[in-house]
Amino acid sequence: MAAIFFFNVSGGPYGIEDMVPAFGPGMTLALLLLTPLFWSLPVALAMSELAAALPDEGGYVTWTRRAFGPFWAFQVGWWSWIDSFVDVAVYPALFVEYARFWYPAVTPGERWLLVVGFIVVLTALNVVGVRPTGRAAVVLAVAALLPIAALALVGLGTARVSPWTPLVPEGQGIEALGLGLAVVMWNYSGWDTPATVLGETRAPERTFRLAALLALPVLTASYVAPVGVALASGAIEWHAWTTGALPVIARRIGGDWLGHAVAAGAVVGTAGLFMSLLLTNSRLPYVLARDRAMPAWLGVVHRRFGTPWAAVVASAALYAIFAVFSFKELIVLNVWLYSLSLLVELAAFLWLRVHEPDLPRPWRMPGGFGGAVAAVVFPALFTLAALATAGWLNTLAGVVAALTGPVAWRAFGRRGRLGVGEGRT
Repeated sequence: MAAIFFFNVSGGPYGIEDMVPAFGPGMTLALLLLTPLFWSLPVALAMSELAAALPDEGGYVTWTRRAFGPFWAFQVGWWSWIDSFVDVAVYPALFVEYARFWYPAVTPGERWLLVVGFIVVLTALNVVGVRPTGRAAVVLAVAALLPIAALALVGLGTARVSPWTPLVPEGQGIEALGLGLAVVMWNYSGWDTPATVLGETRAPERTFRLAALLALPVLTASYVAPVGVALASGAIEWHAWTTGALPVIARRIGGDWLGHAVAAGAVVGTAGLFMSLLLTNSRLPYVLARDRAMPAWLGVVHRRFGTPWAAVVASAALYAIFAVFSFKELIVLNVWLYSLSLLVELAAFLWLRVHEPDLPRPWRMPGGFGGAVAAVVFPALFTLAALATAGWLNTLAGVVAALTGPVAWRAFGRRGRLGVGEGRT
């Protein structure tokens, strides 16, 4: 579960490079240190309390249903699934960006073949089952982190400039700010996503919380250490950083072997990200179909492996379609869509604290009601800032995507029975 958390949230610092020119070196490092405290930790703790109280398959769909009823539960499930079209599709695109380290002249046709092969292999692993996917996630997490640890250790001896200078860039507009904020939030978001497989998790009331608290410091270090070392080395000017730059920086710091190692770690990391997010997000249409709020065929379970294979394959096919876009085109829209669902989930957390104080909670977020409010306020401020700086095109796309929720409810969910079956699955 800790490995699933690692990949649902992070996967390593691969893809974080765009923060540096958007925010500047100093602000980037400050945000990488502060964001987990004010964004990730509150969300992780709030989700841990709900996971302990209602450890059901579907996670936050179940929690929202308990708080606000079937309509809003459907909206959260639908929005999250729509968001995953953008979110999970980032990783085949990011995979190709890092593969360019070895083959920079890749053609559009070759890019498409790489994306399709990547998706087919990892989809097949998801169909085989949760346990093989989880074991593969552990192996891939180690393989993704080892090159980053090597970069941090080797780079310590090459420091020649202050990694904090300049604190912020001059003349950056709101679009650049929106991209940088989106990237930092994207790299620290997803603490609710593993909840969708709680029904397939051993001792979920305890496992979810411990896995989250183990993953948070590991992934924070995996961002701060390599980015700080790379900036201090001066291998590439901070304003020239872009997606896929880490392997190039690593090669300049430690030679070809380190460049190849970091590039391989990035490719492995994108595989782990796609595999783990396909696992958790494919449970959304499955749970909604099981509750008769989406077409029944999405709830079909494989006879041999016991996995919702129809939902897995349908999700993977949609991710393949969205993978035609570039990483930068996807990332801001992704955070916009994710923010909608998270705001409803946090509201459900607070609502259940107020209106169901006697709900059995084997673990409760510390700090009493004030702690619960803080867990909602700080992430809400982050999400509102991301929405305000997303730019008009992403905002328009986000609004249109959000409005598909009520339309889909009218088409699929209105006659469902999403309001029943609130016990443990």
